[in-house]
Parts: sequence; structure tokens; C-alpha cells
Amino acid sequence: MQVIRSLEQIDATPVGLGIRVMLVTQGNDASVLPRRLAGLGGKVEMAEDLFVGLEAVIDDPAGYGLFVIDCDAIGGIDAGRRAQGLMVDVVRRVPIILISSECSVQEFPEERGQAVVLRGPASGLSLRVGFEHALRDRLAARMI
Repeated sequence: MQVIRSLEQIDATPVGLGIRVMLVTQGNDASVLPRRLAGLGGKVEMAEDLFVGLEAVIDDPAGYGLFVIDCDAIGGIDAGRRAQGLMVDVVRRVPIILISSECSVQEFPEERGQAVVLRGPASGLSLRVGFEHALRDRLAARMI
């Protein structure tokens, strides 16, 4: 008997219940990525322009729990890292996930102020791991 199970599931068990997520994306991946983030329990708000998304998060850092940037939509991983640099005061309170097809090695930093970097297009599994890693402090506090 052979059992085959796809790792690419449409929905996953929610891990970030009620966390407000700002997603900067556009193009053909626009329908999949927000659905996956919502499936993980995030309340997704979208911006097609990077600076609109940055402004929203910088103006209301306590309101957002996660900032996700589809780097392919804004000019590549370097543009995503520059955007992270613009959020110097906010980056310790609002974790960032950068998703890029230019990424050869995914990054899961231990430092709170560093961005999680995922290879794009992000699969449901890699997005879940990145989501859990970026929000590890919040998830640990919720379990106590």
C-alpha cells in the first residue's frame, strides 16, 4: 500500500490567530500569497506600492504583527533589504519576511531585528516555517 500526501496544501493549521499582516505584492502571485497568509491565521491587508505599505506599518507599528514583502514585485531582494533599512525604529517590534526568487539560501536569523528571507514563490510549507520563525516570540508568549 502506498500513501501519497502533498506537502503543498491550500490551507494549514492557523498559527498566528488574529495577527495583522501587511503584505506588499502585485502580479500573478497576488491571489495565492494572501490566501496562504490568511490560512495561517493572519488578518491580511495588501498594498501594491512599497511606500504605501511602509507608511502604514511605520505609522501604526503596534497595530501590525508582521510585514511581508514580495521582493519580486518591488525590484528584487536588494530593494526588500533597503525597505527593511528604512524601518530601523520599527523593525524590532514588527518582524519582516522577504520573499524573493533571487534567494538561493533561506535565512532564519536568531536576531529579532533581522528579516526572515524565503525563496520565492513561497510554498505553503516554507511560508508556515517563516511565519512561525518571525513570530516565535509572540507564539511562545501565547503558550505560557
